[in-house]
Amino acid sequence: MGISKLKIPKICEHCGTPFEAKTVTTRFCSPSCANKSGKERKRQAKEAEQKQVILEQSANQIAKIQTRPYISIAEAVVLFGISKDTIRRLIKAGKIPAINLGQRLTRVSRVHIESMFTAVTLPEQKPHEQQAVKLQYEPNECYTIGEISEKYGVSLSTVDKTIRKNSIPKRQIGKFVYVPKEMIDKIFGRK
Repeated sequence: MGISKLKIPKICEHCGTPFEAKTVTTRFCSPSCANKSGKERKRQAKEAEQKQVILEQSANQIAKIQTRPYISIAEAVVLFGISKDTIRRLIKAGKIPAINLGQRLTRVSRVHIESMFTAVTLPEQKPHEQQAVKLQYEPNECYTIGEISEKYGVSLSTVDKTIRKNSIPKRQIGKFVYVPKEMIDKIFGRK
């Protein structure tokens, strides 16, 4: 049996360095990379198995927690995915009823937290509100930023801040930014 004369350019799946493979099935640049990759796969499989075991073990505990009216702050963090600081801030503000049974034994009302962090339903929009109308303004119907500044005697930065604050649509043509005259006159005319 002869030696292969193939030289297939490949990239090592473990370290990412380019190498020349002598077979089509070669995946790693060296035996050490192959060993390291195998160990990594075994470690990831073991971690996934451990996570599954922990999940199965904690399923009963989570079911018990969900039936109790008062739970600890750590249990609330796990159940609702909110931070300890948020829970403590809500307790301090009086938005969540809590009982202090001693040092590090604060219990919070599970029912109140559930009501605060449930899904919010949005009201349905009317058909005419669903379609946003894109405003098309011609340059003769608009001011430039410089024209607004000169006409109303305000600085360029004030004009820019006002446009952003009031969500006024703007359109850039070349190096000039155009803003609708009617909207600018409403805002700056009353000042």
